[in-house]
Amino acid sequence: MQQMSSDLQLAIELAEEAGRLTLSYFSRKSLQVFTKRDATPVTEADRNAEELIRSAITSRYPEDGLLGEEFDERPSGNGRRWIIDPIDGTKAFIHGVPLYGVMIALEVEGLLQLGVVHFPALRELYYAERGCGAFLNDSPITVSSVADIKDATVLYTEREYLLDPPSLHPVDMLRRDAGLVRGWGDCYGHMLVASGRAEVSVDKIMSPWDCAALIPIVLEAGGCCFDYRGETTISGEGLVSANRAIGEGLLEEIANHL
Repeated sequence: MQQMSSDLQLAIELAEEAGRLTLSYFSRKSLQVFTKRDATPVTEADRNAEELIRSAITSRYPEDGLLGEEFDERPSGNGRRWIIDPIDGTKAFIHGVPLYGVMIALEVEGLLQLGVVHFPALRELYYAERGCGAFLNDSPITVSSVADIKDATVLYTEREYLLDPPSLHPVDMLRRDAGLVRGWGDCYGHMLVASGRAEVSVDKIMSPWDCAALIPIVLEAGGCCFDYRGETTISGEGLVSANRAIGEGLLEEIANHL
């Protein structure tokens, strides 16, 4: 195993621990599901997993900030902020689909330093630290070398990607031009890109906790991450992950389109 910082070790340990907690609820017929103010679902597993992660980070790093999907943000006192999504793919989780992930990222002075995405039901653990490469279950991963969109697999999360009115935006054009278009979405789709099993993954709507852990992994695997305006950010208009060959072409087209 490669050398890793204590921060990355902690993130991995907490993702695995929270993953075991979520598995105790997974496929449970009595699972309690609630509706949040934004009309999206949340379960007791989401809340309990985030509480587990937040408690451990607060105990270790009391001055660090915390931003999670299910609870209020805790401001940082030192320029460090952990960004948590306890279950990315809650709808999949509710339906017993194993493509959900526990996600933890660390941001330092506004720069993403590390990302961890754990798929408990698949026993897959993706992680990366700035400048250190990307890994799946301790083996290095890289994006694919496919350069022709006609040979590419494009993944999407929300049905709006296919059902929205015709669009000339370069990312939306992929749904017409790609060799294969499939709905393996949420964090799973972006990790398929990072590990070279797909070329592009598209989410039209993202919150910071949905993408903070994904970006370091895709970038360290040699890929590109950007929003619909071509910016690498956790607070932009959606998120696109792509291999280097197709991603750079998309960025040029987006710059010309805007």
